Order: sequence, then C-alpha cells, then structure tokens
Amino acid sequence: MSTETAEAPVAKESEALLSKRRKKFITDPLNDDNPITVQVLGICSALAVTTQMKPTMVMALSVIFVMIFSNLIISLLRNAIPGRVRIIVQLAIVATLVTLVNEVLKAYAFDIYKQLSVFIGLIITNCIVMGRLEAFALGNKPYDSVLDGLGSGLGYSWIILAVAFFRELWGSGKVFGYDVMGAIGFESFAANGLMVSPVGAFIVLGFIIWVQRSKTGYVEH
Repeated sequence: MSTETAEAPVAKESEALLSKRRKKFITDPLNDDNPITVQVLGICSALAVTTQMKPTMVMALSVIFVMIFSNLIISLLRNAIPGRVRIIVQLAIVATLVTLVNEVLKAYAFDIYKQLSVFIGLIITNCIVMGRLEAFALGNKPYDSVLDGLGSGLGYSWIILAVAFFRELWGSGKVFGYDVMGAIGFESFAANGLMVSPVGAFIVLGFIIWVQRSKTGYVEH
C-alpha cells in the first residue's frame, strides 16, 4: 500500500470587498484621475447645468445612477456581446437608463425636468459614461465595474457641484435658493451677471483645475 498522501488543495483567498486595489477605483477619479479636470471629459454639462445647486445635484445623481448600472449591465453581458456591435449595445443600454431617469424626473420633479431635459438626454453620449464602458466594464467583473462607475460618477459630481456652488453664491448670493449673503449681513449684495453666463463657468472651472493640478503636480503631456 502506498504511504503517499495527497496534499489538500489550498483555498484561494478571496479579495476583500474594499481592498486597496478596489478602493482606488473610487478614490482615483476624485482627484488624480478626475474625468473633468484631468481627462477633460463632460465639460459641456459642467458649464451648462451649473448655474444653480439644485438642478446640478439632480444631474450629478442621474449621472451616478447611469454610470453604476450601465457598467454593471455591460460587465454582466461582456462575454455575450459581439465585438462588432459593442458600441451599439452600450448606447442602447445607456439610452434605456437615461430614458428611465428622464421619465422619473418628468413624473416627480417636473420643474427640474424642464431645466435639465436636454442635458439629461445628452448623458447618452457623455464621454465619461461611454469611456468607462469601453475601457473598464467590457474587461472586468461586475463588482469592480460598479465601483469604477461609482468612482467616476462621484469624480464628475463633486466638480460640477463645486462649480455650481460658486456660480450660485457669487451670481445671486444664494445656495440651494437660500439667501446666504443676506443671512450673513450683505443685504445689498448685487447679483453678478458674469457668474450666470458660460464665461463665469469657465472661470470657476479653470480655477478649480488650477488649484487641483497645483496640489497633485499633474502636468499635461
């Protein structure tokens, strides 16, 4: 009889849900690889919808929703999508999610819908959404793709919210419609028309990019 004993198979250690590698999917787009300030994507909506905080918040949540679920669906279907039609499939999935967001806003927040209807529709062709589907979701597992979508959505969102904060504050003295300047004693604050124009958005966004790149040391190649 053989005295050899078979070695027990070594169980492969599963990766933590928020391992160091996975945390980078969320943290990198917030600063070092921000889709707006570093990759220079999604600039149009950052300039167009950021006159007030309320519609900007709705736009940010809409993009986060679309990015998370489009990444998830494409990742789940990645092995079943023929390469020649992958862009069409991606557009169809994103368009379906955007239509869902559009109908929800129309039903429950009609005033915001009227302000954002055109720009909500343009999420379908947003380079950030399509870029992450093509560059990440098609080649990675669903959970990682969800984190990637969340991180990119948050990176986009905090930039447009920051732009909207300064534009609404300096443009009208308000934030979320609340009279901040009046509350702190500047009752005679004059509205700044420059801040509610696209030029004001360019100025604020340029300042944010300058501050961020100064801190990170990022240099355009």
